[in-house]
Amino acid sequence: MKMKKITALALALAMALSLTACGGNNNAPANSNPPAGGSNAAGSGDNSGVDLSNLSVTCIVPYDAGGGTDAVMRGLADAAKGSFKNITVENRSGAGGATGMLYGAQAKNDGSIVTMITVELATLEAMGNNAGLTYTQFKPIMMVNSAASAITVKADDDRFNSLEDFIEYSKTNKVQVGNSGIGAIWHLAAAGLAKTAGTEFNHVGYDGANGAITDLLGGHIDAVAVSYAEVNSFVQSGDLKVLAVMANDRLEAIPNVPTCKECGYDCVLGTWRGLGVPASTPDEVVDELYRIFSEAADSDAFKEFMANTNNVIDIMDGPSFNTMIGEQLELYTGLVEDLGLKIG
Repeated sequence: MKMKKITALALALAMALSLTACGGNNNAPANSNPPAGGSNAAGSGDNSGVDLSNLSVTCIVPYDAGGGTDAVMRGLADAAKGSFKNITVENRSGAGGATGMLYGAQAKNDGSIVTMITVELATLEAMGNNAGLTYTQFKPIMMVNSAASAITVKADDDRFNSLEDFIEYSKTNKVQVGNSGIGAIWHLAAAGLAKTAGTEFNHVGYDGANGAITDLLGGHIDAVAVSYAEVNSFVQSGDLKVLAVMANDRLEAIPNVPTCKECGYDCVLGTWRGLGVPASTPDEVVDELYRIFSEAADSDAFKEFMANTNNVIDIMDGPSFNTMIGEQLELYTGLVEDLGLKIG
């Protein structure tokens, strides 16, 4: 089967890339400022002598406490606590993540305010529903983790024993695919697969992934396109099965499940989470933050936490992360236009 490509997402989520998501799971205002000049070498690993050990750091989570993004940030902050005077996590939810991210983009630029930026940084801007937020207001420190979309159906649904079955069936039948909300990442992921495969799905939006999964279990819809972490317990219980994942490589948790690319559909889509600071933050500060948080992400404690919660650690340095976000903005802008979801 000839593979069809859906843009530069393959590069985006390749490497250590890829979710958002994902709620509940700097000094001058930077509204019009592009990333500051200089080396922009966030993540180069070079320590130019900046000492942040006496800095009190607040990590902004743009979603409610208790969700996946909140949990990942708290786990990473705990792993990094020995590197700062103190480190705390503050939840600033609202507007689909825009409220907290905009606050972080406009905060002090001395490294004392670090924001967990998510895929919504790209999707909200693509939709025009971003309260003035743009990804260029941030200088990314690093990507921390990603979660590919997993095409999941009922385990006893004999119509679908492979992704190929699912795609071919959709070309002659109405297939209902549930997601976590119209315009949310899992909606766009399913739309991306449909576009790549040259077919159409009937997208059914819910207020979060749980509602979609519940209706799938009840036989009210045909499939969901959410993260594996969100369906893991039902796969383990034998109620659901995953046909394919929109990742570059198979997931360690389900090594027998192929990627969409292996099935002939070059579609790599999902959510991601990372750290960012205001665009005007000095490069040497960003480099030191990268050193600290990348070491924390490599700690045994954080690795154990992420494994226990079925989260994938996926590290990408600052410049690569920034490039990926720009590519994803282009991708999602195209999908939003195809779906007629552009606001204004």
